[in-house]
Amino acid sequence: MRLLAVLATLVAAVGVACGSRAAPAKTVRIAAAADLRFALDELTASFKRANPDLDLAVSYGSSGSFFAQLLNRAPFDVFLSADVDYPRQLAARGLTLPGSEFTYAFGHIVLWTSAGAPVDVTRSGMNVLVDPRVRHIAIANPEYAPYGRAAVAAMRTDGVYEQVAAKLVFGENVSQALQFVQSGAADVGIIALSVALSPPVRHDGRFIEVPPESYPPIEQGGAILKWADAGPARQFRSFITGPDARAVLKRHGFSFPGA
Repeated sequence: MRLLAVLATLVAAVGVACGSRAAPAKTVRIAAAADLRFALDELTASFKRANPDLDLAVSYGSSGSFFAQLLNRAPFDVFLSADVDYPRQLAARGLTLPGSEFTYAFGHIVLWTSAGAPVDVTRSGMNVLVDPRVRHIAIANPEYAPYGRAAVAAMRTDGVYEQVAAKLVFGENVSQALQFVQSGAADVGIIALSVALSPPVRHDGRFIEVPPESYPPIEQGGAILKWADAGPARQFRSFITGPDARAVLKRHGFSFPGA
């Protein structure tokens, strides 16, 4: 009898221990524009500290590519696009939670060269693109990348596009455009300020901001997908549009609506 009593006590103790285990953290799956990588890597840790019951699984890439995937119901909960128009198009197709679209920041573009480049973008500005020593200019593909479209608009505004169009090489996104310049496949890149300011890049080259008035505003927006777990996704949306996240985004070169 004593043995049975001891066994019963052990079984009860194990049951209590198992019942007291914390439920596994829920995961918010995010499709994020490539220009957000360094800011969002920092914000992920901050979000986890504030929301220990939630995890973030972030995939980075071209906004246009993610848009095409989401049209086919790719398994993401939140879309953070470099162009607010993509989330709006998803909303128009009924693929987002009603009223979940939001603007979280404005992006900016820069001219970037590696530290050892023979041309100096900080002195010449957009005119450096017509320098005969510049054989290739890397930009994100304007067909589906907002930063690529901004680069083309800025070149047109400055009257150099027709002269340099044959020099353009296209990356899938701004990160790949940067890689072309870093590898020597291009001499100059027009990339996101957020990428130029990132810790792995800021000391490897020289850059100058392209005047914002020379291209349409890069309004970056997001949305919660229709098939998302709405509660956790809304928690993340509140976080990314809140003051703590904005402070980090500002440090990474973004600006904000009305600012």
